[in-house]
Amino acid sequence: MLSTLVLVGVSLSVALWGALTIAGVLAAIMSRRLSPLAALVLIPVVTSLASGFGLHTSAFILSGIQSMASVISMFVFAILFFGILTDAGMLAPLIHWILRIVGKHPVRIVPGTFLLALLLHLDGSGAVVFLIALPALLPLYDELGIDRRILACAASLAAGVNFLPWTGPTIRAAASLHVSTIALFRPLLPVQIVGLLFAIGVCTWLGLREERRLRPAFAAAPSSAPPPAPRKSGFRFGINVALTLAVLGAAVSGKAEPAVCFMLGTVLGLIVNFPNAERQRVQLEAHAKAAITITAILCAAGCFTGILKGTGMLAAMATACVHALPAQLGHHIPFLLAIIAMPLSLVFDPDSFYFGVLPILATTAGAYGIPSTTVAQAALLGEHTTGFPVSPLTPATFLVTGLSEIDLGEHQRFTGPWLFLASLVMTLAAVAFGIFSF
Repeated sequence: MLSTLVLVGVSLSVALWGALTIAGVLAAIMSRRLSPLAALVLIPVVTSLASGFGLHTSAFILSGIQSMASVISMFVFAILFFGILTDAGMLAPLIHWILRIVGKHPVRIVPGTFLLALLLHLDGSGAVVFLIALPALLPLYDELGIDRRILACAASLAAGVNFLPWTGPTIRAAASLHVSTIALFRPLLPVQIVGLLFAIGVCTWLGLREERRLRPAFAAAPSSAPPPAPRKSGFRFGINVALTLAVLGAAVSGKAEPAVCFMLGTVLGLIVNFPNAERQRVQLEAHAKAAITITAILCAAGCFTGILKGTGMLAAMATACVHALPAQLGHHIPFLLAIIAMPLSLVFDPDSFYFGVLPILATTAGAYGIPSTTVAQAALLGEHTTGFPVSPLTPATFLVTGLSEIDLGEHQRFTGPWLFLASLVMTLAAVAFGIFSF
């Protein structure tokens, strides 16, 4: 009995340190007291040392960074790849074509961004959405003076609300509870449609707000004929398009590691477009700042997650959260989970939640006659669906901020509330459609 009480006390202590670590990191980043790099390294290291893990902390950090190695290399070479091809003029015709269709109207451009990202997300990968949509549209947003945070928000809404049977959270939830992904997804389809309608409405409103803000600038600018279509740089344009399709196709299909695809694509893009060593050096230096910045932040994120996992803080928090649930609220587990699912993305990484927390919640709910699938469906309304684009526990968040060239804190403050609202709207829709009750 005494040993059990001691173990429970230790677990609660570790859980408390984990909660303090996450709260400290989020507060430091969102208040701009510390840069993301400093917050993701300093605070976890301090709490790990203070909680008694001592020199083991270095092993936790190394393990976390090693787990991020393939992601880091992919992001570095993806930034170089798209930067080189953008400088080579490959995206200029696309931007010109978009301008011809939508004109200089943010009220059309922002919803168009959402729809483009929605189509790109059909493969289920948020990273692919951000890798393609953000580099393609950032020059257009900059040309018209549209807030870059809106670009990140529109893409995040598309990737977050558009959870599909083959996306990571759905697959994890199904595997954790040993059910079919289709069984989880089919009842949620009308709920997702409501969420998508809400998201397109948000994007339309954001576009309208930007159009009103920018109208004086447009009115002051001298009227002129539309600019001529950019000249496509001969055979290189066709090669660049083919190279991009080949790299993205291989990366998305899983035929080769994405890091390898972008590495080879970067080398070939340099050789084709800048065929001498000096020009290649200049190109690499031009994009080195962005690549180094995201590498440093991702290494810091590896430090953060490595310490949370290595110390057992994540596992302890999962157990503590479930045990803290009052018995009288047992019948309301799905609704309560759906309400807090999106913010929980800031606390748990996908694997820790879906393989650690969800089975315990499903078992607890089962004692009240609630099917495990209902609990999983509630989780899918926010936990690393609408929540993943702003979570410091997922690499995709740093891809959004890196490719949009915005600060993580700015992105979380601007996009986070809209993603949370989308989650709440879908929760109410789930209640209305009878998937679970209050």
